[in-house]
Amino acid sequence: MQKKLHIKVGDTVKVISGEHRGQEGKVLSIDRKKDTAIVRDVNVIKRHNKPTSANPQGGIVEKEAALHISNLMLVVNNQPTRVGRKLNKDGKLVRYAKKTGEEIK
Repeated sequence: MQKKLHIKVGDTVKVISGEHRGQEGKVLSIDRKKDTAIVRDVNVIKRHNKPTSANPQGGIVEKEAALHISNLMLVVNNQPTRVGRKLNKDGKLVRYAKKTGEEIK
């Protein structure tokens, strides 16, 4: 069974601690085993690539590195909020914003 997390791929999140504190971006991928997420345009590193047949030039490539999920907070209506779970009218478990109480789609 997969681990339940407070963020999903496609969510907008804000970094709440660490070197990139205050930056916002969209979640591109999540690694549930390591509890990390890759966020667009946050924690960008430079990777030195060797020349290969696919990339004969090689060179330096900038890409996003992973951040721990505990350092990310979901953004709903342009404000960061904690996330809870509750049953909706259909008996389905849904995420909701604890700050406003509204359901998160």
